[in-house]
This record gives sequence, structure tokens and C-alpha cells, in this order.
Amino acid sequence: MATQERPIGFWLKLVDQLVDEQYGASFEEHGVTRRQWQMMNMLTNGPATEQELSDQLRPFFPPVEAGTSKELIDELAESGWVAVQDGEYALTELGSRSLENLRGAVERIRDQLTSEVSEEEYAALVGVLQRMAGNLGWSEPRGTMDADTPGL
Repeated sequence: MATQERPIGFWLKLVDQLVDEQYGASFEEHGVTRRQWQMMNMLTNGPATEQELSDQLRPFFPPVEAGTSKELIDELAESGWVAVQDGEYALTELGSRSLENLRGAVERIRDQLTSEVSEEEYAALVGVLQRMAGNLGWSEPRGTMDADTPGL
């Protein structure tokens, strides 16, 4: 089958798999998972409960994944990157510094992913995918990640 004849599902799954592989390899060097990195990013907006973190991450991860949100956030707490107080998790100073170190790796992956893709093409692609998701019944859940929270 010629490349241009492959269906959208093929490309969506392939790009998702390749992004996961790139982030997985990069984050593994820093001792965190992609999901933990996203949790840390969400905590830059302020403290959150485990349920709030799980709810905001649900669109990014399959229901069955190694490690629950509680286990993953507790690992961050054990590392001293996150503190727990009154059932809420907050980023520590060490966690903030670690997150800043991870941002360089994230930017390199994003630059690689969008190489030879204009800002207009990227925006159009995201817009089309959002409309397609809406056509299939998706709607923006309340309390989702905002535009300032890196989600890639």
C-alpha cells in the first residue's frame, strides 16, 4: 500500500507510538514517566488532589496502564519532587528545578516532531483533529488541562 493510501488511524497510532517512545526514552534518563512529567506540569498551576490529577490526565493515557496515578504521584513524593499536605500534592523546589531540566528534553522532541511543519499547518491539524473528535462525540471535560500546561 502506498504511503498516501494509509488511513488516518494508521498515522494517528504511529505518531502516538513514536511520541511515546521518544518521551519514554528521554524521561527514563531522568527517572520519571511521561505521566509523572505531566502531573508535575499540572502542579505548576498550584496544588491538586490525586483525583484532580487523574481526571486531567485521562485523555492522554489508556484506562489500563502500569501504575495508578496514586502510585506514580507517590513516587514523585518519595523523590522529594512533590510534597503532600492535607490530601493535596504540590511541587517542591527540587521538583520545580527537575521539571525545568526536563523541559529541555521536551523542547528537543517537540522541535524534532514539528520539523518542516509550519505553525499554520500544526494549528490546522490540531483544529481538524479536535473537530473530528467532536464529530465522534467527544466534548471538553470540565477541569481539563489548559493551554499553558504542556500535554504533548
